[in-house]
Amino acid sequence: MSPTLRLQDLHLSYGAKEVLRGVDLTVSPGTILGYLGANGAGKTTTVKILTGQLSGWSGQATVCGIDVASDPLEVKRHIGYVPETAALYEPLTPLEYLRFLAALHEQSTSEAEKRGRELLGLLGLGVEVDQRIVSFSKGMRQKVLLVAGLIHDPEVLFLDEPLSGLDANTAVVVKEILSRLAAGGKTIFYCSHVMDVVERICDRIVILDGGKIVADGSFEELRDQAKGESLEGIFTGLTSQGEQGEVAERFVQSLQREGGKSE
Repeated sequence: MSPTLRLQDLHLSYGAKEVLRGVDLTVSPGTILGYLGANGAGKTTTVKILTGQLSGWSGQATVCGIDVASDPLEVKRHIGYVPETAALYEPLTPLEYLRFLAALHEQSTSEAEKRGRELLGLLGLGVEVDQRIVSFSKGMRQKVLLVAGLIHDPEVLFLDEPLSGLDANTAVVVKEILSRLAAGGKTIFYCSHVMDVVERICDRIVILDGGKIVADGSFEELRDQAKGESLEGIFTGLTSQGEQGEVAERFVQSLQREGGKSE
């Protein structure tokens, strides 16, 4: 099968800071790819490039065989994107928002409403489909974002902390949905800091550090290389200098000193 995603020698700088430094990555259909990195490692930048939101980068990036640089609009027809935080149109209801997205994707608004009502109901928002989003909690908004990212049945789904704000039961449902989508040939590009979830649901894990890929493989492969470490341990070993304990100790000592002064 042709790869769904292909990155070759991807570079991008913000001023003097080089955020991506030669990223090479190929992802096949049916893959749930965990894309990990510390803050500032280049994860979000990679996603923004692949979803056609950034310019000024060099290298080559294709999504479903479409060149991102030359035709970002066509790329957007094939992808769904669920950011960690998104500016929903709060005066709208979920169904109004989904009808709006359907129009952008040149789909039937009536079909989008029918599908949206069904999907939102399955995620526990059946009663709230006609309420204004402005009144929704973070978890309720996240459910709307998830349905919005999938309403047009994309070939590739980009997710950034998709379980944020969800209750435990809904999180289990979403993880099962992702597994079944991948089994049906969809590609899932999953960014998260929640290591145990990535460890369980992703069949391939890429770790980014300083704008470069420093690990790529299944969790079992990475664990064997790291002599039985958890994913959190593998990630920490590759992306830090082992100073976490020292930083925590100094932080607590500083709090205690400040507390002593105020007494």
